[in-house]
Amino acid sequence: MPPRSSPTARQTRLGTELRKLREASGLPARAAGELLGGNQAQISHIESGRWGVSAERVRRLANFYSASDVKLIDALCSMAEERGKGWWESYRGILPTGFLNIAELEHHARYLRAFQTLTVPGIFQTEDYARTIFAGRIPALPDDELDARVEHRVRRRAIFDRPTPPPFEAIIHEAALHVLYGGRRVARDQLRFLLEVSEWPSVTVRVIPFTSEKFFGSAQTMLYAGGVVSQLDTVQLDSAYGSVFLDADAQLASYRAMCDALEQVTVGVGESRDVIKSIAKEL
Repeated sequence: MPPRSSPTARQTRLGTELRKLREASGLPARAAGELLGGNQAQISHIESGRWGVSAERVRRLANFYSASDVKLIDALCSMAEERGKGWWESYRGILPTGFLNIAELEHHARYLRAFQTLTVPGIFQTEDYARTIFAGRIPALPDDELDARVEHRVRRRAIFDRPTPPPFEAIIHEAALHVLYGGRRVARDQLRFLLEVSEWPSVTVRVIPFTSEKFFGSAQTMLYAGGVVSQLDTVQLDSAYGSVFLDADAQLASYRAMCDALEQVTVGVGESRDVIKSIAKEL
C-alpha cells in the first residue's frame, strides 16, 4: 500500500501520539519497526500519518513502549479503527484540507470552546454572513469554490443534530457583533440567528463587553476541541496560510488557561443575550 499523499490532521495526530509514546520509552524507530516486521522507514511513515496502523499494532507498540495509560491507548486504538468517511470528505479536492480537518475535529470532539474578536464563530454563521466573509478574500475565489465554502461551513452544524451534541462554549468580543459584514440586513439576521443558537441546549454564548477593563487584547482567536482524553485535545488557529493545529502539552495547557481567563471577563449568559438583542435592534 503506497503512503498517503495527504493524511488528515486526525491521522497525523495518531502518528504523533505514537511517536510521543516511543520517544518517552527511549526506544529507537528501528527497534519499533523490527517489532512490526519492518524497518525504521515503516515507523516513520506511521508516525507521520502517511501509513495507517491497526488497533492490534497500536497495542503491540504501546506494550513494547511500556505505556501504561490505558485510557489513552484505548483512545488511540479507536482512532486507528476509524474507517468510515465523514460528510466532509465529499469536499476533498474542492476545498483546502484545513476545511476538512476542522469539520473532522468538531465531529470527534467531546466539547468545544471558541474565542472570536471580529467575527461570529464559523459554525454559527448564516449563509449570507459566511458568503460575505469568503467573498472578501484576496484574490477573489471562483464562484464554485465560494459556494462550496459556504455550504461546507453551514453543514458543520450537523454536530448539533445528534441526540447528544458536544457542549460548545462561544466567547465573542462585542466588537464582532458590531461589524456590518454584508450590510445591516445580513448583520441583523446573523445576530438574530446567534440569539437562536444561544438557546440550543448544548450551546453557551458569552460576550466580552467593550466596558470590560480586564480583557487582554493579545488573546488569539481559536477553537479548542476536547478529546476523549485530555492528551488528545487540539487547538485550531487561523493563519494567512490556512489552519494550524496545535497539540503539544504546553500549548494545550496555555490555551486551556486562556479560555478560562477569557470566560472570567465575559458578562453572564443572560446579559450576553441582552447585549446581542440590543445591537440587533439598532440595525
